[in-house]
This record gives sequence, structure tokens and C-alpha cells, in this order.
Amino acid sequence: MDNIKNKVRIFGINIDVLSMSQSVQLISQWISAPERDCKFVVTPNIDHVVKLSSNQDFVKAYQHAALVVTDGKPLLMIAKLLGEKIQETVPGSDLVPAIFDAYKAANQELTVFLLGAAPHVAEQAKLLINQQWQPVVVVGTYSPDFGFEHNVQESNHICQLINTSKADLLVIGLGAPKQELWIHQYAHNISVKVALCVGATIDFIAGEKKRAPMLMRFFCIEWVYRMFSEPKRLMPRYFYDAWVFPRLFVKELYQRLFKA
Repeated sequence: MDNIKNKVRIFGINIDVLSMSQSVQLISQWISAPERDCKFVVTPNIDHVVKLSSNQDFVKAYQHAALVVTDGKPLLMIAKLLGEKIQETVPGSDLVPAIFDAYKAANQELTVFLLGAAPHVAEQAKLLINQQWQPVVVVGTYSPDFGFEHNVQESNHICQLINTSKADLLVIGLGAPKQELWIHQYAHNISVKVALCVGATIDFIAGEKKRAPMLMRFFCIEWVYRMFSEPKRLMPRYFYDAWVFPRLFVKELYQRLFKA
């Protein structure tokens, strides 16, 4: 399936045009292969677009990602306005359960390491995954301290923990751009087959955070629910994105209209 991926380029990001089922199939192929080369997956949304516009290290991480799939419907709709057709969204919070569902349906073992979330949250997620998605097995969890990404010794320790667990799939819930920057820097030290950069997904699985109702997700306003559920953390971010993104959109539109 690697050789049939189509891509669209928007806001400087090469996005793979795959459905959820195609993404799960491709990732499953990588997991079934013998190579443990830590292919990592990123899921851009509007906030990522804003961060990518001013963070070159984030751009480099994106350039080395094995798979780039659209996280939110707002970005999908913006792409459509710009004349680019993205098949559907593949949010990280849906992608992880979809992969687990596929392995459960096939009765095929999948070993998983959870990196991120608070200690009790990661352990709760581990318990629920092991119960709900057998034969998916969480073989390790780790909740790093704040600022760990600046500590080489701690990062190498985390790599060792992951490698010792012999997990095939690494689920990273550290938030953007920390998770993407960290896995880009340390992927060559990590012996897993695939790593997923999926934000709050571990918290969602554990029930620590609630996702927006389906109706809000359908109308592309899940961000409103999330903002008011964590106003102190998310409100400044969303207001900043609302200030910066329109200018990025105008710039993108101008380049498309007047490019040579």
C-alpha cells in the first residue's frame, strides 16, 4: 500500500490522502513487517499549521514522518476551499482505537507502550486496553516529568524502557509539538515498528478527558467543547490560532492564485 499513497500539499505540509481504514491497513502492514525502524505518524490540525509556520524544528519532524493524516474537519474544509480534496479525517483519538479494533477482530496480538499522560491515567488506560481489546497488550507505560525532553539522560532512559518492553507500537501522548520533536530526535534509538503522535488520546481512553459529543464533532466544533473543558490551558492557544491562521490562509490563497 506504500506505493499507492496520494498526497496533497497545503500550508507547506504534504498530507497523505488516506481514509481511516486505509491508514489502519497501512500501519498494520508496517507492524507486521520485520523492520523495527520506528516509523512515526503525525496528525495535523489548525494548531499544527500555526506552529509549523514559526517552528523549523517542527517542520523537520513533519518532513521525516512516515505518515501524515488530517486530524480535524476544519483543516479538511479549508483544504476543500483551496481546491484540495482530502478523503476524510483520521484523528489520532480515533486512529488508536481503530487499530486496536482491527487487531481484536483478527485475534492477532499487538504489543503497545504508552508514553505520556499522568501516571494514574496511563495505568488506567493500560487496564482498559488490556480488558477491552484483547489480544492487544500494553507491555509498558511511562509518564515523564515536565521538561524531560531537554534532559538527554532521561530521554535515553525512556528509549531503553521502550526497547526493553519489546513493544511493536508506541503511543505518544505528550502534546504538540513536543511529541513530534521528541520522536524525530530519538526515533533512531527506539526499537518499535510504529510510533503514533496522538496528543490526549491516552487521557481519552482512560476516561480522564471526555471527547465532544458526536453532534459537535459532526459540525466541526469539537474545539469549542475542548476549549471550555480546559479553558486555562486551551483558551489562549485557540485565541492565538484564531489570530494567526487567517493570515496564513490568505498567504496560502495568494500563492495559489498568483504562482507561476
